[in-house]
Amino acid sequence: MILWLWLCWGFPTSAGQPDSELMARYLEEQLLADYSIVEQVARRVPRQAKFLQRLETRPRMSEFNVRSTIISRYAFTTVSCTMVNSGSEAREAVFEMQIPAAAFISNFTMSIGNKTYYGEVTGKEKKNSSDDKTRHNKPPSPTDGRENGYETFKASVFIPRKMQARFLLHYEELLQRRLGKYEYTVSIRPQQLVGRLRVEVNILENSGIVSLEVPPLRNSKQKGNGKAEGDVSPPPSTVIGHTKTLAKVTFNPSVVEQSRIARNGILGDFIIRYDVNRELSVGDVQILNGYFVHYFAPTDLPPLPKNVVFVLDSSASMVGTKLKQTKEALFTILQDLRPEDHFNIIGFSNRIKVWQQDRLVPVTPNNIRDAKKYIHNMSPTGGTNINGALQTGAKLLNDYIAQNDIDARSVSLIIFLTDGRPTVGETQSSKILSNTKDAIRDKFCLFTIGIGNDVDHKLLERMALENCGMTRHFQEDEDAASHLKGFYDEIGTPLLSDIRVDYPEDDVEQVTQNFFPNYFNGSEIIIAGKLINRTSDKLHVEVTASNSKKYILLKTDVAIDLPSRNDIRGVPGLEDGKGDKNYIERAWSYLTIKELLNSRLKSDDSREKDYLMEKAKSMALAYNFVTPFTVLKMREAGLHSEPPQEEFISPSTDGIGEKVQSLQGHKAPPGIRREQDKQRIKVSKTSADGDPHFVIDFPSSKFSVCFNIDGEPGDILRLVSDHKESGEQPSQAVACGGKLKCVTVNGQLIGAPAPPNGHKKHRTYFSTITILSNKPERSYLEITPRRIILDDGERLVLSCGRSATVRSRSLEVSISANSNITVTIRDTISFVILIHRYKKPAPYQRNHLGFYISNSKGLSSDSHGLLGQFLNHEVKLLQEPLNTSHQQVGQNQTEELKPNPTTTLKVKGRLVPVVWKQRRIYNGQQEVECWFAKNNADKLIDGSYKDYLASHPFDTGTSFGTVNSL
Repeated sequence: MILWLWLCWGFPTSAGQPDSELMARYLEEQLLADYSIVEQVARRVPRQAKFLQRLETRPRMSEFNVRSTIISRYAFTTVSCTMVNSGSEAREAVFEMQIPAAAFISNFTMSIGNKTYYGEVTGKEKKNSSDDKTRHNKPPSPTDGRENGYETFKASVFIPRKMQARFLLHYEELLQRRLGKYEYTVSIRPQQLVGRLRVEVNILENSGIVSLEVPPLRNSKQKGNGKAEGDVSPPPSTVIGHTKTLAKVTFNPSVVEQSRIARNGILGDFIIRYDVNRELSVGDVQILNGYFVHYFAPTDLPPLPKNVVFVLDSSASMVGTKLKQTKEALFTILQDLRPEDHFNIIGFSNRIKVWQQDRLVPVTPNNIRDAKKYIHNMSPTGGTNINGALQTGAKLLNDYIAQNDIDARSVSLIIFLTDGRPTVGETQSSKILSNTKDAIRDKFCLFTIGIGNDVDHKLLERMALENCGMTRHFQEDEDAASHLKGFYDEIGTPLLSDIRVDYPEDDVEQVTQNFFPNYFNGSEIIIAGKLINRTSDKLHVEVTASNSKKYILLKTDVAIDLPSRNDIRGVPGLEDGKGDKNYIERAWSYLTIKELLNSRLKSDDSREKDYLMEKAKSMALAYNFVTPFTVLKMREAGLHSEPPQEEFISPSTDGIGEKVQSLQGHKAPPGIRREQDKQRIKVSKTSADGDPHFVIDFPSSKFSVCFNIDGEPGDILRLVSDHKESGEQPSQAVACGGKLKCVTVNGQLIGAPAPPNGHKKHRTYFSTITILSNKPERSYLEITPRRIILDDGERLVLSCGRSATVRSRSLEVSISANSNITVTIRDTISFVILIHRYKKPAPYQRNHLGFYISNSKGLSSDSHGLLGQFLNHEVKLLQEPLNTSHQQVGQNQTEELKPNPTTTLKVKGRLVPVVWKQRRIYNGQQEVECWFAKNNADKLIDGSYKDYLASHPFDTGTSFGTVNSL
């Protein structure tokens, strides 16, 4: 037909690109906009009618429309396609759509003329009856027809002459985070130019959308897509708009623009990548209508060391591109290994060759160079001994773990790559699976990669599932090397191990997987469940994990909003009248079914497999999901039924903040009573807080002493300095290092104007508290009112606005959100830092910290500093009459001496005049009556306050050593 029109209107048959665009414009303006033009042309040129019919081999697609809404990572997609048969006889129309393999089809409807057929999800039978009037090919099984993570949905019908057919396909998926981004992909392959082609994607993320990008269309197998190498611009006609929480992306190419991309109508994959705001906390917990979903993806964590064995197929079938691509990818991967990692390489065919016998080697320039030489010299030959290679790799890694003093929290793993099926040694899949599981014994994870069409994908998938790993399948094409490198990047940076997420047993049920062996940088852990007690106003969440040398405990109470406030069915665009679009409940059902399918795949027990199958089938039927155990059967809706209408979920900005709840630990929605902002804790009176006011408690004397330090903004005061050396005289302790046991606390001052009518020229507060310790390992804490930096060889950043606990061998940091931080050193020293933050500070107020000593048992008698020098010393309270004699005051005489201005303290042989005062402890609970020493604690402290100035926050030296008196 196109050729006939070409000749009829005089387009030259030898036309180049400009002429093809001219023809495309004509098709866009006339032919595809109105199919009646074909009939008009046929009547004008009756001699060409038979030739025209011969060219009309298939119905034309007049419309291809994809609309999607992504709400908190859960994507609803609707594909609408209209085909027109302008011929003189009935013709077959084929609707074909590639959908993500992880997606579940939830509905399919088609209308042919005045007849409508709808899809009904039913349990799969042994023999599926066929419909005489329509033929519907279901998506293939995961082991059949899967290509690069996609499956093909196909439906074919006969369209009567001069009529049209409309297809509506709905599918749902939970987006997975990889390499720090969520990726949503739509396949645009109508296989012909389309008059009206449109893709519209709406995204709602109440956490906040960041890093939104739309790369060029991806079509690695097709040439002529018009994209120059390195082009990262969006496809033509793409429009991107977004606010903080909402985004809308449209792709609406004209026929001319389509023809420039691909004349055959196979445009490629339209991709949207984005991420959301997050920080180290319990994560993003969302609750709606009795269901919850919990997203956990912490950032700013140091990577864990890896022990990795690469097991690479070098059999004869790897000859050519596959082995070349594998080598290129491995060269890059080896370069990305970190100095703390250890590795080895095994090549296998019918023979198994280990690069370094009986050991894993550290990452050094020489070892990386030699490993690259070994890989370069690998040559394809022989058969494929998968079982032997895995047994060798598992033994190598097990022996290394058992015989070496490796870090207990390092991550061990095997990366296995093959392009074929087992042909040498053990070839039965069941035996290979059991042998591999017995060899690994849950001590490390196995990650599998299949290349090409001959690989046993089911075997690789099950091996990975049974051994806490992941699998990927790549086609043999020009992008194989980048795919391999991309997969390694997903697992190459472990940040946490042994992650467990807990909720109170009495509050939740039917919770999905809540224990995860590893968390890799750029990924995300997702847990979902049902609430038992819907009347509760909060849900307690605890996350425990290991990070390098630290044990991390994160916990919070998440506010549960009222159901009416979370009901999104009232939002414009969400009402379809045919079901509850409860995205959190559907995300829970999606995750639950996926876990049942994986559990069944891993099981060897027939009864258990049947039970899991029935459970998955029952849930799939309840939520109308097409799974391996359910099938979509077409039913006729009736002769006078309405044609299918497109059902679409579209978020609205109007009132959406009141409709969708997205809580991140400390945020309570409007109307929910928040816990008291600052928890009241009982702390020691010995402290430095406020402007700053110092208090020293002497429990045996049953009184307290207080003083002020009028420092300058920027001064760094040494509060505690304890240098104690094992086996040496204390006088030799001059700095932290060697055998010294050292604990130092420094506080940096920030300035503020003095209140009006005050006697001070300015105020000062502690803006930063630094705590340093060097036994059994060097570590420091830098604390401000907003964040905490913990560094014990590896840097960890924590927010003061999130409750969390971090433990290492000698240090524990416990954060009570926006209230206080407790630091415990070697279980014998405890400091409490109070957080003072103002919503609307006065000019003379500043966000600041207070420092309290709650346990000083681990500090030596030689402690020093403005507070530390008094921890192991007692003072005496004396009354000094007009004569020169001194009268010691008994404990029961304290009250009688309050008004006496001549009261003195005897401190280390010095007499210090004091007056009676009342001080308030800044946790708001205690008031302290104390004897106040004036003039910057003159004679009370050793030396003057300037002797306690540190040169920088991490200064651990001391000006006094072991001086007892001056």
